[in-house]
Amino acid sequence: MRVDLPSRTPAEIATPPVGAERGVVLIPDIGGLRPLFDGLAARLAAEQRWAVAAIEPFPGRQLETIDDRFAAVSSLDDDRILADAGAAADVLERDAGVDRVAVIGFCMGGMYAYKAATTGRFDRAVSFYGMIRLPVAWRGPAQQEPLGMLESDRTCPVLSIIGDQDPYTPAEDVAELARFGGLVQAVRFPDAEHGFVHDPDRPAHRPGDAAEAWRQVIHFLK
Repeated sequence: MRVDLPSRTPAEIATPPVGAERGVVLIPDIGGLRPLFDGLAARLAAEQRWAVAAIEPFPGRQLETIDDRFAAVSSLDDDRILADAGAAADVLERDAGVDRVAVIGFCMGGMYAYKAATTGRFDRAVSFYGMIRLPVAWRGPAQQEPLGMLESDRTCPVLSIIGDQDPYTPAEDVAELARFGGLVQAVRFPDAEHGFVHDPDRPAHRPGDAAEAWRQVIHFLK
């Protein structure tokens, strides 16, 4: 079900038929809110009994190509996206009656999951191959460094799903996560590239690794 958040940002809401066990806010990849994430929200609601809200990271913008989207990231505003994530959590608490809400993000959304983990709004965060350091081309006046933000004393436990062949999460960046001790756990898949879990149409998709990654995520959120 599509709803508008108070900011007028679209969100897709999916809830289980009875008794949601927790809430989850999904932050999509650079492709934004689309049928792929509508379907994921519905599956997580049905299979895990989670109340799920997936938000649009580029509300009100006509970005026709992937190149347009890459060029637009530097103009994104951390405060707006994190406020939308928090507002989506409010919807789940109000309408689904959950008292715990996690955040999960993919690719660019995984970068925002790191940032959302520092707000004090979420009890857990999962980053699927999110950028640990902001790519140079994405730097902008309203963008902060994920690694620096994780130093906040409000950071919740984080699970980081990493493909060792992913150029967006180089080994030296992954090593930096160790500075947070057990607060940030990295689960690494040696043969996986970027985007190997969430979209089965990608050439990088690895069904076995994807299933194991979700097993780890479900255990972490329970």
